[in-house]
Amino acid sequence: MENAEVTGIRERYRPLFELAEANFSTRSVEMIGRALELAEEKLSGLTRYDGTPLLGHSVATAQIVIGEIGLGRNSTISTLLHDVVRMRMLSPEEAGRMFGDACVGILGGLCNISDVDPKISSEQADNFRELIVSYSTDPRVILIKLADRLEVMRSLSMFPPDKQKKKSWESLNLYAQIAHKLGLYTLKSELEDIALSFLEPEDYNYIHTRLEETARERNLFIAKFLEPIEAKLRQSGLKYHIKSRTKSIFSIWSKMRRMHIPFEEVYDIFALRIIIDCPPEQEKPLCWSVYSIVTDFYTPNPDRMRDWISIPKSNGYESLHTTVVTPDGHWVEIQIRSERMDAVAERGIAAHWRYKGVNQGGLGSEQWLGKLRELMESTDTNHIAERFDTKLASGEIFVFTPNGDLRKLPEGATVLDFAFDIHTNLGATCTGGRVNHRNVPIKEVLHNGDIVEVLTSKNQKPKADWLNFVTTSKARNKIRAYMREEQAKAANLGREELERKIKNWKLPVTMDDAVTVLCKYYKLRTGTELYGQIASEKIDLADVKEIIGKHLSGELTETRTRVPASTVKTAAKNPDALVIDETINHLEYKLAKCCNPIFGDEIFGFITVNAGITIHRTDCPNALRLQERYPYRVLPARWRSDTQQGAFRVSLKVVAEDATGIVNRITEVINRDLKLNIRSMNLSSAGGTLSGLVNVEVPGAGVVDTVIYSLMRIKGVQKVFRVNN
Repeated sequence: MENAEVTGIRERYRPLFELAEANFSTRSVEMIGRALELAEEKLSGLTRYDGTPLLGHSVATAQIVIGEIGLGRNSTISTLLHDVVRMRMLSPEEAGRMFGDACVGILGGLCNISDVDPKISSEQADNFRELIVSYSTDPRVILIKLADRLEVMRSLSMFPPDKQKKKSWESLNLYAQIAHKLGLYTLKSELEDIALSFLEPEDYNYIHTRLEETARERNLFIAKFLEPIEAKLRQSGLKYHIKSRTKSIFSIWSKMRRMHIPFEEVYDIFALRIIIDCPPEQEKPLCWSVYSIVTDFYTPNPDRMRDWISIPKSNGYESLHTTVVTPDGHWVEIQIRSERMDAVAERGIAAHWRYKGVNQGGLGSEQWLGKLRELMESTDTNHIAERFDTKLASGEIFVFTPNGDLRKLPEGATVLDFAFDIHTNLGATCTGGRVNHRNVPIKEVLHNGDIVEVLTSKNQKPKADWLNFVTTSKARNKIRAYMREEQAKAANLGREELERKIKNWKLPVTMDDAVTVLCKYYKLRTGTELYGQIASEKIDLADVKEIIGKHLSGELTETRTRVPASTVKTAAKNPDALVIDETINHLEYKLAKCCNPIFGDEIFGFITVNAGITIHRTDCPNALRLQERYPYRVLPARWRSDTQQGAFRVSLKVVAEDATGIVNRITEVINRDLKLNIRSMNLSSAGGTLSGLVNVEVPGAGVVDTVIYSLMRIKGVQKVFRVNN
């Protein structure tokens, strides 16, 4: 810049440069000047509602960022360029090349938050607060946005009435609450008071007037109240000072509404804070000494005593609180603390709430706040920002419906999870979705800020494999409930069919006896399973008649028999098919390792060059390639269904919550309930989820579905499916 231009900018924006010069190095001030010149050039001619230059907003916000919040150079530059980037006149990357990489993340986060339009009810305010936090890839983003909102509220009178109401509501329910969590109490109170003045102007003006009317009376009372205490403190030789804090107008209004009392009955309009200057090792005894002096003159209320010096709050807050009553019946809250304790509390580390949903890698919320405050108080923030990973990982995402409603879901949630979150019927008929105007399948994983539309079909029904990719308990429970309902319907149909056949056959056997015989023969645990197999035609009723007949004649043997698969019946019609039975290990062919076929699987043989015949499942990953490229080497094959089944190893992938006892429940179901052997189990835990392989010895494929279904019924188990290995 030319000297004249530099001088002109400094004159136009003197307060900003005075703040910068008082807090930053000469080089930093020069960089801020260049950013201001660029912003002035790009925003030239653009105005606010009252006709003032748009740049005035950025400059005023930057002054808050420096003077009232205490952020550094990069935050100031990003604040000045925010509107330029938001209006697509400059990209964050271009700004980064001119002013440093740190500005890229800050500007990107600010633009993301600016895109949020909270058309919501008060019930969704929590979700929007967390959404705003989740967009902030750098902790400075939230603080700059709070400064931005404070400047808007200070200038709110220039906006039209509808904008005033909307921004007041947002400030009250979103930004003031975030400021509270960060310990920025002064900023929080100002946002709340300004918002109240526009939302409830009559109530605001009434309380404001009453505070002014009672100010002289209140000051006289405080002076009289403190007179004996101060005299004793001076006599004791303690170094101290006293602060008086008046309750904000919004806090008074809230208490009046909450407790249904008039202004005159709000007795804690002010509080007194006695702050002593002493070495750390003397803090505790001296605070208690001050407490003793106070209670020498006034009677304390033991129920309102709070000792956060002996046992500080988990967030680091230390102070001694008591409430005393004067002889004329006035209650006064007294806070006693050291200079160090007061500094910690004033910095905001001692927030009343934990900062839920914000983790910096392995840092806890309070550690993050400490780092954030360190960042705020530093004039050179570059090195501090590099000390920790600033990527937020709350474990939650926020997505929008097409009409702007906000829904909170866990990370990894799919379109199907979203559909069930909206409504059960919507989830049950979901066929896919549109995410950000792009067609996607129901398995599509959603991301923060996505706009999701659900596509449905009246012919769609929930399927068992849906359980393998949904993540929410609501979706999982609804799918399981539907499957149970469908199984119950099938069981009823199967029972009716069996009853009708037994009656038509005129066999001398009761229904209960027939079910007992058939369950024992097919090795089924319950009659419901038997009825389901009959309804799905996995059990042929002609076979049932034969089995019952053999039972009545005493010819039925105690052999372990499983429900023959339909594929076996198909193969049996082909007399030229290769027959695979329990003597397979003694023959010149082997089971393929790529798909691990077991008894009951639909199979084919493949003639290899050097290793004889390899048996593959028809759904083997290599099946299509082999059949297309080498059709002359493919042999039809089937399992011999009338032979004793062997013992086959099947690998199941299990995904479950990492809860206490979950592994024991899995082993109990397989060993105790299903009477099957576990050959190996390899489960590992990560991020609260347990996953891995369980190798089970089964007599055939017919048992695999039973194992999967039984494991999926365990509370906490999320996915179970067979893998090829």
